[in-house]
Amino acid sequence: MLTAAPGPTPRRRGMSLCSEGFGVAPNGSPLRRCHLRSRSGCEAEVLSWGATLASLRVPAKDGHVVLGFDDPRAYLQDRSYFGATVGRFANRIRGASFELDQHIYALSQNEGRQHLHGGSGGFSRRNWAVIGGSEDRVCLRLMSAHGEEGYPGRVEATVCYRLLDPGALRIDFRATVDRPTVLNLTHHSYFNLGDAGASSVLDHELWLCADAYTPVDPEGVPVGEMAPVEGTPFDFRSPRRLGEHIEALDAERGGYDHNFVLGGGASPCPRPVARLVEVRSGRTLTVHTTQPGLQLYTSNHLDGSGVGRGGVAYARHCAVCLETQHFPDSPHHPSFPTTRVLPTQDYRHTTIYALTW
Repeated sequence: MLTAAPGPTPRRRGMSLCSEGFGVAPNGSPLRRCHLRSRSGCEAEVLSWGATLASLRVPAKDGHVVLGFDDPRAYLQDRSYFGATVGRFANRIRGASFELDQHIYALSQNEGRQHLHGGSGGFSRRNWAVIGGSEDRVCLRLMSAHGEEGYPGRVEATVCYRLLDPGALRIDFRATVDRPTVLNLTHHSYFNLGDAGASSVLDHELWLCADAYTPVDPEGVPVGEMAPVEGTPFDFRSPRRLGEHIEALDAERGGYDHNFVLGGGASPCPRPVARLVEVRSGRTLTVHTTQPGLQLYTSNHLDGSGVGRGGVAYARHCAVCLETQHFPDSPHHPSFPTTRVLPTQDYRHTTIYALTW
């Protein structure tokens, strides 16, 4: 149940504006919204609910580049992960179970027989604590107990958003665990560089640094292969329209919802792996990451019934997600990069979404 909360307090120089302005979470903790601004005029709004990027704007006409809602309370009912931080495990785990150190862990089922994006009570459905920030930066923390959604181990996760000049958003993920577990965090914004979701993104051009992808079964779970993209609708090694071959995927998946094997694998420093261009305006998004994979999702399940920012009905293919990640269902495929994390390890990765307009 939502209750009223105090309005925003005045911004102090050097501090992000984080107010308790839109109610309380189901557990009674205050829901907070943080407004960030860079020197170049880019703006972002981050919510404590789901550590969500609610908006990202460039200083130009029609400057919104991610989908979202006018009323932040709408995110509590959202099931499409608009701008959310996803965990403990992004994407799908087959049969909602996995084996680790000779023990089988049963997870919650929230997509048919599968486990998706950390389950019905995953990180995107939790209220994170705001632990610090400045005018262009905010950090949030979440404590996840041993056994939540069936996962082993206690996890302490942090996510930091920072606006970089002249026009980029850097997201740093970090976590520690108290026993062996699996972990795979990602960011789930829906991008439309033209009109923030009012029309299709199928004319956007995409380049991906990926020679291979992981084929999936009819339920969207990888079958365990890393197949070459050459000669397939998955070949974005040269820029091409998102819609150029999407009809070949419509019958089975409704469009793209596939993981790509990024060139170079996991890396210590973010490297460019994707570039999205809105051809009419020339507005460009370049994705840099340290992660080995990227999920390309063309908003196949949006059907126009959900109304977003500015009263726009979000329809199928109105946006694209570029989710940097480890591979889906990795615990079942030893040939995939491991998602196993130990107490002696410091889990961390970085993704940067750089914009030009």
